Amino acid sequence: MMKNSISGKTRVCGIIGDPIEHTMSPAIHNAAFTKMGLDYVYVAFRVKAEELGEAIEGMRALNMRGLSVTIPHKVAALKFLDKLDPLAEKIGAVNTIVNDDGVLTGYNTDATGFLQAMLEREVEPKGRNIVILGAGGASRAVSFILADRGANLVILNRRLELDWAVELAHRISQTFSKKVEALELNRENLIKALEKADILVNATSVGMSPRSNETPVPFDLLRNQLIVYDIVYNPVKTKLLREAEAAGAETISGVDMLVWQGALAFEKWTGLKAPVELMKEEAFKHL
Repeated sequence: MMKNSISGKTRVCGIIGDPIEHTMSPAIHNAAFTKMGLDYVYVAFRVKAEELGEAIEGMRALNMRGLSVTIPHKVAALKFLDKLDPLAEKIGAVNTIVNDDGVLTGYNTDATGFLQAMLEREVEPKGRNIVILGAGGASRAVSFILADRGANLVILNRRLELDWAVELAHRISQTFSKKVEALELNRENLIKALEKADILVNATSVGMSPRSNETPVPFDLLRNQLIVYDIVYNPVKTKLLREAEAAGAETISGVDMLVWQGALAFEKWTGLKAPVELMKEEAFKHL
C-alpha cells in the first residue's frame, strides 16, 4: 500500500457544497486512493451558490479529474456541464462530475448508490410496492431509480410542500408511463399506504442528528414483513431503524447509500473497482 505524496502528477478530485465542514467524503476517498496506491487527492471546497459556475469552470481550467456535488448545488450544477448521463438528466440533479480532457459529464450516483445498497442485501425493488417519505432532492433521486427499476411508488410529503410531491409524482408518471400517487404525510395516509407496502424509504431529514429522537413513522405502524430503508446516516441507527428492528422488520442504513454513492463516483474517476468495505469502515470511524 503506497502512501500518497502529492506531486505535479497528482490528480485532484474534490467536493463542492455550502456548508461543507461536516463532510466525510475527503476521509473516505483519500483512504480509498491510498489503499489502491493511486496518485490522487480529494479536497473539500466551500462554494457559494452565486460562485457555482465559476467553480465548475475552475475545475476545467485546473484540469481536476472529478467533483462530488452536494447541497445546495445538485440541481444548479446541471447548466454548467457539457454532458449528462441519461439517468441524471431524468432526475434533474447531479452529484458527480467527471472531467475527460475538458469535457464535463454529470452523473447521479446518489440514485445508483441507493439502489446498489439494496441489491447488495438482495432486496430487489422490481414489482414491489414502495412508500417514499419526502419529495426533496434525495427523494427525487430515489424515486426515479426505483421507478426505472420497475417498482410501484407512493410518495408522501408534509402538507407545506405537498406540491413538490405532486410535481415529482407527475414527472415520474410521465417519464415511465406508470401511475405514482402523491399524498400528504399524515397518520391516515401512512396507515393506508403501509398496508400494501413491501418497502418503506425515508428520504426526509427527520431523525438526523442533532434531532435524533424524531421519527417520521409511529412505531405502531411498523411490522415485520416490511423492509425499512432510512437514507439518514447520522446517527447510523436512526430512531426509525431502531423501532423497525424492534418490530421485526429488515433494515438498511443510510451509511450504505453514502458509501455506495462515493464508491461509484470513485469508479467513474479512476476506472477501478472501489474498495467498498474499506470506505464503509472509514465512514463508521467518522460517525
